[in-house]
Amino acid sequence: MVATNLVDCTFTNQQLEETPLTAQHHLLDTGLFDDQQLVRILDTHPRDYLNVHTMGTDEKSNQWREGDASKLSGEQLLEATKAGRLWLNVRNMAQHHDDFRQLINDIYNEVEAKAPGFYALERSANLLISSPSALVYYHLDIPCNMLWHLRGVKRVFAYPPRNERYVTQKKVEDVICGVCNEELDYKPEYDQEAMVVDLQPGQMITWPQNTPHRVSNIEGLNVSLTTEHLTPKARRRIKLFRANRFLRHKFGCQTLSQNTEGLGYGVKVAAYSVVRAWQKLFPEKAAGYHYPVTFELDPSSPTKIQELAK
Repeated sequence: MVATNLVDCTFTNQQLEETPLTAQHHLLDTGLFDDQQLVRILDTHPRDYLNVHTMGTDEKSNQWREGDASKLSGEQLLEATKAGRLWLNVRNMAQHHDDFRQLINDIYNEVEAKAPGFYALERSANLLISSPSALVYYHLDIPCNMLWHLRGVKRVFAYPPRNERYVTQKKVEDVICGVCNEELDYKPEYDQEAMVVDLQPGQMITWPQNTPHRVSNIEGLNVSLTTEHLTPKARRRIKLFRANRFLRHKFGCQTLSQNTEGLGYGVKVAAYSVVRAWQKLFPEKAAGYHYPVTFELDPSSPTKIQELAK
């Protein structure tokens, strides 16, 4: 049975694909996001799927860093986040917590029922827990996202999607193919055309796939659930950008269509599929960008950033 009281949405799939949108939600009614539940999650979640980050204070200068918090208990890690400058990304919630797997499926089943034409494939979610003054730099994500805000207040900037001024097609190709990280070059003047939302508990924001965005916390411990999915079109877009990057780098093609329909799309993707099948016979080092771990948190002083030896 599809839940009917988790999200108030009146948008269509076409709107989801074209513009940033907000909606009200009722995830707080589940009781899954108070301190006791957060400590339970942090204590039981596999630490290989929990990233701890810190950052600078200037949104124009990317100082995003990854650390090691493996020595801290869930309670210590939560308190360090409240008092310090940390951003926790608790990944793959559906895979490791039955209650969240049910919640995530209920969310998507309800949105599918209420948004004509919307169909969510490969559903997953990460739990984000971050300090009152933390920020996330200007970047894009590969899958489609919905950010369900639960505690604190965060200011979200979503920029015009699929616009070369804010992110080039080449950069999107590189991110999708894992040859660089998701961070983008930011200029303050970009904010003039951004959709800016001070996200309150009980609000959700979403944007089209690969839309540039950034986030600044402005009040309290921030807790959000970010759900990720692919639609059939989003999956085609990923295949297309991989094929386009191959054509760009192997054959020097520069003007490459982003159309995910028609004969041209089919030919490019089919040709690239043959190449990938051949490459699997002679595999190279796996692609993918990973931040180096440069600091750790110590139980005796959990809010202190301790640099690791280089």
